[in-house]
Amino acid sequence: MSKLKIAIQKSGRLYEDSLQLLKDCGIFINNGKDQLKVLVDNFPMEIMYLRNSDIPQYLEDGVVDIAVVGENLLMEKGKNIDVIQKLGFSKCRVSLAVPKEIETNSLDYFQGKKIATSYPNTLKKYLEKNNITADIHVISGSVEIAPNIGLADGICDIVSSGSTLFKNGLRETITLLTSEAVLAKTFNLNEEKQLILDKFLFRINAVLKAKNSKYILMNVPNNKILEVSKILPVLKSPTIIPLAEKGWSSIHSVINEESFWDVIDQLKEKGAQDILIIPIDKMVI
Repeated sequence: MSKLKIAIQKSGRLYEDSLQLLKDCGIFINNGKDQLKVLVDNFPMEIMYLRNSDIPQYLEDGVVDIAVVGENLLMEKGKNIDVIQKLGFSKCRVSLAVPKEIETNSLDYFQGKKIATSYPNTLKKYLEKNNITADIHVISGSVEIAPNIGLADGICDIVSSGSTLFKNGLRETITLLTSEAVLAKTFNLNEEKQLILDKFLFRINAVLKAKNSKYILMNVPNNKILEVSKILPVLKSPTIIPLAEKGWSSIHSVINEESFWDVIDQLKEKGAQDILIIPIDKMVI
């Protein structure tokens, strides 16, 4: 039987979250020390630990079938790769930053300036699009130090919290693009491997839906059930259980994490009481 070959970072920002995603999908890995290729016992999958910058080329060449990789890297490399699922972790942005004493946020500041970056292709496209001519210095690591040692007037790099910029006397000015971890696949996937991928995607979607949702239980007056039910749109309809106390029922449903507090406020306004919120491990719809 064929095995789906998946690449993940052997170290770096995406490593731990990638392993956690596989674990949440019921894929357990017996990792030996310093192994770069591991077979999975309970799913037709083979895991390859690769250097982050090599993953797009391995995908394009069909050496691996799928990979967990940052959108920003795929855009920088410009490879012929199909992104099939955003994964919701390792969110960041590729931004321009300047020394904190520079007051302007205008892109015009970079006209004729030196910019240090690990993302030369992304930066070059952005500058050309905006008619800015600058001297791009390619640095593989520690880009933030470049202005402090006189190598550059500003930088272009990935930013998450902005704390690294702050520590190096820099501040973010312009965001070129936003990014997160994605599941990408080669275009050379045969039918048998596609079926395995479909099963894997089914598990991923169940995990992601659960992370973005909360299970909610509440007590509601019977004359308010219809109004409360209209506020709970995630499932087809809520579960309603009569309480021992006459005129009251318990309602069970699911709400979206992103609208959590707005929904809670609406439920309280409609008379919901004793509201309990429970995390969801998996959600299959």
